[in-house]
Amino acid sequence: MHDQDLSAALAEAVVDAAAAGRRLRIEGGGSKAFYGRQAEGEPLAVGAHRGIVSYEPTELVLTARAGTPLADIDAALAAQGQMLGFEPPGFGPGATLGGTVACGFSGPRRPYAGSARDFVLGVRLLNGRGENLRFGGEVMKNVAGYDVSRLQVGALGCLGVLLDVSLKVLPRPQAELTLVQDVTLAGAAIERLNRWAGQPLPLSASAWDDGRLYLRLSGAGSAVRAAATSLGGEVLAEDAAAAYWQGLREHTHAFFAGDAPLWRFSVTPAAAPLDLPGATLIEWGGAQRWWRGEAEPAALFALARAAGGHASRFRGGDRGGEVFQPLAPALAALHTGLKASFDPRGVFNPGRLYAGL
Repeated sequence: MHDQDLSAALAEAVVDAAAAGRRLRIEGGGSKAFYGRQAEGEPLAVGAHRGIVSYEPTELVLTARAGTPLADIDAALAAQGQMLGFEPPGFGPGATLGGTVACGFSGPRRPYAGSARDFVLGVRLLNGRGENLRFGGEVMKNVAGYDVSRLQVGALGCLGVLLDVSLKVLPRPQAELTLVQDVTLAGAAIERLNRWAGQPLPLSASAWDDGRLYLRLSGAGSAVRAAATSLGGEVLAEDAAAAYWQGLREHTHAFFAGDAPLWRFSVTPAAAPLDLPGATLIEWGGAQRWWRGEAEPAALFALARAAGGHASRFRGGDRGGEVFQPLAPALAALHTGLKASFDPRGVFNPGRLYAGL
């Protein structure tokens, strides 16, 4: 498929829908259709709005249209020895930049390099009136007041149709190595991860999985070797290490197999192991916990809140009810106000994030 700018056609479709009182369900590559509540409305295909608009390797900045395949961006960056620092999962070959940003997904490198939101410099989008708006830019310090561009990260398209996204990118590390340590108890793994978080170690990923603690080190060769000696453990072969982190990022790892609902808990890194039956997989230095199983959502939301965080039904189960942690009244009012400002007629992805939005 050729690169093309469909901004005008998309704007016309939004204006027509708003005038007729129709709702639109924004669709890109379809790789993340499982995420969030069941959206309503007619499909608005944005996947053909694609292409890298500008890329300045020396400035570490890339701007691309929202329908650009994530694979194309990864390839362009790799050719210059660079990468997306938040290591986003694709969850399928159709993954696009817009879908990745709209879902707010970040991969294993997130606690050490930053989240998707941290790397967004600016966006161009269509609001619910079909107006073409630009926020932010292509430099780090250009924001005065409300950072609207980063507000789009994780909004699931409820605030507008992303057209272009400008991102900060990073150089690829000179060296990378993965260590594996036998750590039977989840609590012991959490304690180690939190202790190491306060030390100047070149950690770039961590996971506790079935009694083993996986640690990825990235950076200058000398720093990686020194840290490996200090931490100890089995050095995983390069191919096996790459396959492990790939499986974790893309959820092709055996832990994520099965039909039971997959729950994601985002908690304080030092929180004790969650009181859940069966297996749990811990990532992000202890801050991200995955669990597969059937349980009353209200109980899981309460469990997450007690651990200083929030929970979401990431995949599977009933998508007709709430799948994200219920908002406190003040936050719910803020969400409602933002929706009314960006999309006053409720055109975009109604109900995808929360009922009524």
